[in-house]
Amino acid sequence: MQPITIYEIPEDIHDEVGTIYTICFPKQGHTSDVAIIEAKHGTYIIKRVKGELFCAQLAKEAKALMYLSSTALPIPTLYRFHETKNKKEAWALLEDIEGETLRQALEKETNEAKRQDMIFCFGEVLSKIHSTPCPRELIGQKPWLDEMLEKAAYHLTHYHVDGTAELLDALIKKRPAPCPPTLIHGDFTIDNVLVRDGNIVGVIDWSGGTFGDPRYDAALAIRPKPNAFQRESDVIVFFEGYGQEPITKDEYEYFANGLYEFF
Repeated sequence: MQPITIYEIPEDIHDEVGTIYTICFPKQGHTSDVAIIEAKHGTYIIKRVKGELFCAQLAKEAKALMYLSSTALPIPTLYRFHETKNKKEAWALLEDIEGETLRQALEKETNEAKRQDMIFCFGEVLSKIHSTPCPRELIGQKPWLDEMLEKAAYHLTHYHVDGTAELLDALIKKRPAPCPPTLIHGDFTIDNVLVRDGNIVGVIDWSGGTFGDPRYDAALAIRPKPNAFQRESDVIVFFEGYGQEPITKDEYEYFANGLYEFF
């Protein structure tokens, strides 16, 4: 991805932020260009994506942020969403929530009690998400898992994914027992939760926000990472914060090492 230049930023975003003084580029994922800008009216995050798939994802994120803006969830404010007429490029202007990712915080934290406290809070914030009523605008027309399996099949034939045809066939044939759907984040990982001074201050990247299976969020949350969830004690503390029994090994495998391979 090429860094964003001031001259590429759409006019309506320029109008929103005023004169741009500085632009810098934080560490980011592979699906978007991300910049932090300091401007006349404040400090902001700008995201730019290109291509049909990523534009659709950013549009979904903008929709989720808009409909969840009246909740008490710690999400960034969406100021502007801009999409080109051919829908090949999209931009979002977002609140800059000061902090670092939970992954970064856990990687460098050497105090075990503080580590465990952050993991407990990680579970707590997921519980808050799942207990928040899902706006009707985010509820799909089909059951969530049906829709996800259809998308997985499409992604398998149209994009490069880690999943295989054999894995998809197994996921279709052996679904987990149903559970009551809730509002879910859809990509609840330690990279999408922001921490400041040991406290969770933001949950970002809401393109998967919808009415779905809460076990999917829980499974992605506890995937092992450096200095996080490599020990069973971290999983126990997370679910203590979450306030429910841990998901089963089979549920974890289905969602984290199965369905997620296509997204």
